[in-house]
Amino acid sequence: MNVLKKVYCRVFQTGMRLALPFLPYREPQLIHGVGGVAEVLRSHDIGCVMLVTDAGVHGLGLTAHLEALLKAAGIRCVVYDRTVANPTVANVEEARALYLEQGCQGLIAFGGGSSMDCAKALGARIVRPKKALNRMEGLLHVLRRLPLLIAVPTTAGTGSETTLAAVITDEKTRHKYPINDFSLIPHYAVLDPDVTLGLPPQLTATTGMDALTHAVEAYIGRSTTRGTRAAAVEAVRLIFANLPEAYFNGHDREARANMLRAAYLAGTAFTKSYVGYVHAVAHSLGGRYGIAHGLANSVLLPVVLRAYGPAAWKKLARLARAAGVSDAASDREAAESFIACIEGMNAAMDIPETLPGIRSEDIPQLARYADHEANPLYPVPVLWGPDQLAEMYKKVQEVATDDRTGDPEHSDTAA
Repeated sequence: MNVLKKVYCRVFQTGMRLALPFLPYREPQLIHGVGGVAEVLRSHDIGCVMLVTDAGVHGLGLTAHLEALLKAAGIRCVVYDRTVANPTVANVEEARALYLEQGCQGLIAFGGGSSMDCAKALGARIVRPKKALNRMEGLLHVLRRLPLLIAVPTTAGTGSETTLAAVITDEKTRHKYPINDFSLIPHYAVLDPDVTLGLPPQLTATTGMDALTHAVEAYIGRSTTRGTRAAAVEAVRLIFANLPEAYFNGHDREARANMLRAAYLAGTAFTKSYVGYVHAVAHSLGGRYGIAHGLANSVLLPVVLRAYGPAAWKKLARLARAAGVSDAASDREAAESFIACIEGMNAAMDIPETLPGIRSEDIPQLARYADHEANPLYPVPVLWGPDQLAEMYKKVQEVATDDRTGDPEHSDTAA
């Protein structure tokens, strides 16, 4: 990255940091269990609500209890369950047509980050009917109050139930981009461990590492506050203490509850302090190849942290000590211990070190997408341009790839 662009990025980030106390950040009100959802809807005079989920969650019957409670309360529930793993513009437009046709008055996002992102983008399109989603990419392009939005996470990872971000994929261009606006923060969030008990081990692992990525990137960035640092530290502590138990014993209700808490805390941290290049690279891989976001973050996190080098040692060392991961006196040793702990947890949960299907000829464009997303917004420890970002793809690229694996239709990672 050239000097002028570096100066621009840091000036922009400094301005955002100085503006933090004056920006309308908020946290959703917490509902303790799905049993409280109907009462909240009644208090807002909502008689018809759309439940946004995916076919897997709906097919497993995870929404059945909530649907029964809504029916008993006299609230009509319209289900949209066609959300895909990396929600698309087509998903949002299809859901919007159903929402308007059925006369819905509010939204319930039930599922992982994909369902929550779809519901957020749907809300944005409802209140901005003349503005296409691609024109909302970036920061503060919605600027309208969304219909009532209740988020019910079934994974403990994305933290989307408390964030101002929605990530959408243009299925035509395979470009995956974030929409960031304060209005996208859900009005209510339900942290109910019972809905996470059936989460498969591999999803438990990758979504949990997604939460860890949020906490770490928020902590080591240059726009932290006392509150975001404290939330990130607590999230990291909870993840290291509970993710292995949730992975190996999925019905441990306490571990599941602690992971939900960790994901929520990590979400509150990165909502104000942002993420970094791990996310920018992961988003581009999800858009191009359909690689699950949590998996991409899991694989990329130790690679990017190590590549930051001395620029990240001091903060990584502080985080390692605060989270009880290392007591080394040397910042470099503590930082290396922290990265090694991440790699060890990945290995214990059978998370690979590389990602399939990354085609060398795609890397320059992917790196440009990552550069466009991250710079100047993300206050990363050290600034990289497309050339340096391209190296991150190469580090996690499988040595032997078939050209066909670049096509999601022929890839094991396709949504």
